[in-house]
Amino acid sequence: MTSETAGGDRFGAFGGRYVPETLIPALDELEAAFAAAWADPAFHVELDSALRHYVGRPSPLSDAPRLSALVGAPVWLKREDLNHTGAHKINNAMAQAILAKRMGKQRIIAETGAGQHGVATATVCARLGLSCVVYMGEEDMRRQSLNVFRMKLLGATVVPVTTGTRTLKDATSEAIREWVTTCDHSHYIIGSVVGPAPYPRMVRDFQAVIGREAREQMLERAGRLPKSVVACVGGGSNAMGIFHAFVPDAGVELIGVEAAGHGLDSDQHSASLTKGRPGVLHGALSYLLQDAHGQVHPAHSISAGLDYPGVGPEHAFFKDSGRASYVSVTDDVALAAFSRFSQLEGIIPALETAHAAAWIMANAGRWAADEPVLLCVSGRGDKDVAQVAEMGIFTA
Repeated sequence: MTSETAGGDRFGAFGGRYVPETLIPALDELEAAFAAAWADPAFHVELDSALRHYVGRPSPLSDAPRLSALVGAPVWLKREDLNHTGAHKINNAMAQAILAKRMGKQRIIAETGAGQHGVATATVCARLGLSCVVYMGEEDMRRQSLNVFRMKLLGATVVPVTTGTRTLKDATSEAIREWVTTCDHSHYIIGSVVGPAPYPRMVRDFQAVIGREAREQMLERAGRLPKSVVACVGGGSNAMGIFHAFVPDAGVELIGVEAAGHGLDSDQHSASLTKGRPGVLHGALSYLLQDAHGQVHPAHSISAGLDYPGVGPEHAFFKDSGRASYVSVTDDVALAAFSRFSQLEGIIPALETAHAAAWIMANAGRWAADEPVLLCVSGRGDKDVAQVAEMGIFTA
């Protein structure tokens, strides 16, 4: 099963390029550079070496005995939280930074929500000697102050975004605006499988290492492929990264878990696939939250990394084609899972990951005792502890 049309710029009806004409030459340059790098063994040698010896790949596949006992089926954890910087984001950031150097670009622009992509980008820029500017919404800077400090410590300039909801959507908009005027010497590292072509395909290919490793590890450790692969979905890069290797396996169900915020009927959620409709955001056609007039509706999630009103176009294709199913979890349920997962397995997950773990816990008994469930632990929860503590919630 393939989701790409000729040229690779669309996934069924979704994707494409809806950008100012001034950006088309930059996107053409990027697409040509990516194609050349992907076909060049030297690029893969450099990237694989960086992922292995700097990032720490392959990330482990951990069993989860106490969670498995609760669920009634073996649950396996793909541990992206154990990567350098604590999340899956560095896989893509490292690859795009190496690509930028090949293109002769010495300045990097990025956007960030939870701060994990910003930290990953600042990290690889420090490693490769590139200058780095990260746009981040003021509200997210408040929620993720630790990651703001980390980015600055790594040498990045963090630009507060004060417009709109002051979250990821607005940070992305500001980053794109700057790139329009600086694309001759700057490269924009988009952090998820969103944006105009070739970004959704390129970021997916850079994150697909997660699924390739997990597929091999499941066959080795569990002796079979998983019955279900479960991952949280905001923009959707960790989910697409782990899904991609399993797409041809018809017997493996793919489950994406969105943020239901205060509830799907509350108008305060981030469930673009569950409650949105097709529209254009940040250069691509996909599902997004819209008001009655077709304007982008503000998203809400307790998790800054899921607080985005759109989703990657390949996820939109998977929804319409039925290859993946998309569900949602509220803030309160995710918070409870944040605590319970920590106490069951000794792993403090990111609030994003807690949404996916919560859905698995809520569906205990859904799987037979011999049907493995694979959960992508997209990141660690250090960044979220202060936020949860400030809420005054007793999680013990």
